[in-house]
Amino acid sequence: MLNNKVKVALLGSGFIADIHMESYARFVPDAEIVAVFSRNSENAEKFASKHGIANWYTDIDLLLSESDCDVVDICLPNFLHAETTIKAAKAGKHIIIEKPLCVTLEEADEMIKTCKEYNRKLMYAEELCFAPKYERVRKLVESGAIGDVYMLKNSEKHSGPHSDWFWDVNLSGGGALMDLGCHAMQWFRWMLGGKPKVKSVYANMSTVLHKDKTDGEDNVVAIVEFENGCIGIAEDSWAKHGGMDDKIEVYGTEGVSYADLFIGNSSLTYSKNGYDYALEKMDSTQGWTFTIFEEAFNQGYPQELKHFIECVKYDKEPLVTGEDGRAVLEMIYAAYESARTGEKVMLPFHKKVDKPIDLWLKKEQSVN
Repeated sequence: MLNNKVKVALLGSGFIADIHMESYARFVPDAEIVAVFSRNSENAEKFASKHGIANWYTDIDLLLSESDCDVVDICLPNFLHAETTIKAAKAGKHIIIEKPLCVTLEEADEMIKTCKEYNRKLMYAEELCFAPKYERVRKLVESGAIGDVYMLKNSEKHSGPHSDWFWDVNLSGGGALMDLGCHAMQWFRWMLGGKPKVKSVYANMSTVLHKDKTDGEDNVVAIVEFENGCIGIAEDSWAKHGGMDDKIEVYGTEGVSYADLFIGNSSLTYSKNGYDYALEKMDSTQGWTFTIFEEAFNQGYPQELKHFIECVKYDKEPLVTGEDGRAVLEMIYAAYESARTGEKVMLPFHKKVDKPIDLWLKKEQSVN
């Protein structure tokens, strides 16, 4: 495979699949997209035509048997992650999968086990581990520029997800924490060397804006306590207007570093009538806006995909694995339990549920 392109089948035809496709086309020359899957035939055909993909499918089993792909890139709703990963591994495909890894810890264990059994690579696609601006901050920390890190903060907020299935907790497994909090949890781990031990999780969550759309939470603050004494604070929201907001803060004994994923990667624009696109989740482009540029590149999507293609081509272990995705999911479980009880939850976490948000919904049901 060293002299050939890695053949990729893209599973999904929505917002995130478009970002992945742009990333492959512009920044990952070693990848060739040979097929696309969508549950909707019209969407599959339209996506294939738009991006010049030769084959489109509405049957995953058929895609796995016919497309001759080396890798499947899973950009599907959360509830399909485990089933699709297991099928792909058994079909001899390597897997890169969008966050969250899956819905339950039991699914995570089965995915990891199957990929190991069939000797397939499984990469958990956390783009914040590859975002250039955030990676610059991590390198600063590694160099000792700000001393020993004692607190990390990540804030990701916008006015709500781009696809209807996110609102249905039976399909997504949770609300804003499941959707956005997983970024913060893995970024904390990444900043602390990759596999730090988590001592406890405390969280507060509520539904402040979208009670008509979802049973899930749309605003969350979670505090993660690591065994080395560092504290991670995650602020995640589907209730913040004005477009996407993503920031980090790193506090050390010898300094501090702040970074904003979008401000500084945009131009200040005034438009009386509005224009085509300013920023992810921005509901209006009239008046003053920050017009983003190289959005996918600055968020780390091309870098993570390029890394995984290189892992497959040169038989290397991915920097972010299925085990990392499972660790993040366990922290999310603990956060939902903490929001229910109002207390810190110690890890490891052992309760079994159909979906993580069920832990929190028990509180809502008991009130009603």
